[in-house]
Amino acid sequence: MNKSELIDAMAKDAGITKVAAKAALESFMSNVTSTLKKKDGKVSLVGFGTFSVAERAARQGINPATKKPIKIAAKKVAKFKAGAELATAVAGAKKK
Repeated sequence: MNKSELIDAMAKDAGITKVAAKAALESFMSNVTSTLKKKDGKVSLVGFGTFSVAERAARQGINPATKKPIKIAAKKVAKFKAGAELATAVAGAKKK
């Protein structure tokens, strides 16, 4: 599912226009992003999951094209941990 498909599904499920669904989704993404930019930013949605920031240390890597070692700089990355209800729903989902 891509962003436009998600907007369509949200509009249908909530009985709202696609414009309103798009605004709601963009507001959600904007608020999660701005919260994660803060020092100890974390967004917890009970049953769904938690968005947080993790710090990756600098490390040594290998350039796959040249096989030469390269330095990979330390950085912050966005992280998502599924909540119990989401994890259970996904684990119980049947393959199509």
